[in-house]
Amino acid sequence: MKKQKGISYKTKAWMIVLLLPITITVYILAIIGWKELVKIPVVQEWAESFQLSTAKLDVPSEYIALYKEAEKNYGVPWTLLAAHHRIETRFSTMDPLLSPAGAEGHMQFMPCTFVGWSHPSCSGLGKGNIPDEDKVSPAVIEKYGGYGVDANNDGKADPFDLEDAIFSAANYLAASGAADGEIEKAIFNYNHSEKYVEDVLHFYNLYESQLKEIQAAYAPNK
Repeated sequence: MKKQKGISYKTKAWMIVLLLPITITVYILAIIGWKELVKIPVVQEWAESFQLSTAKLDVPSEYIALYKEAEKNYGVPWTLLAAHHRIETRFSTMDPLLSPAGAEGHMQFMPCTFVGWSHPSCSGLGKGNIPDEDKVSPAVIEKYGGYGVDANNDGKADPFDLEDAIFSAANYLAASGAADGEIEKAIFNYNHSEKYVEDVLHFYNLYESQLKEIQAAYAPNK
């Protein structure tokens, strides 16, 4: 019986050369197709839910002391602050720290919430028309009843300063009930969206459930 010859290396090489463009094209089309597919609300919601359900502990260790200091001052669970920070700007990795609606800084405050809704220019969603120097002025914020805080005592309450932003968020959440255990109410007041509440609660509960793990992982070296 005559032994059959296998495919030669030369033939295999030509097959790879011929199939490679097809493979790349299919891959690109799959990416484009997925991007178009996730524009469909149902698919988008499923994708976001999947990302949330598979999320792992991801709190940057350098922020924990700041969250805890804000908790000490305002009575808001530091894990809730971490959850808001995660949802708002993915722990300040969003670039720029400015939303299309006009929310500003690390914790995405609308200017009128930060400076105060009694400011003459404030209405609607709260973008307002507040001069830049007034946006960071503790005196102006106190005058108009805003939630902005000068946490580092540098004379400015700046939503683009991480420490000021975290303390301002804690101030706002505390005033909204979080310091008294009304967590869901406070989250909804921060952003009037049931989906937002659901997402923040997911990470809050995740961080709460892994509190011992976090404490062990980020405990200072003895």
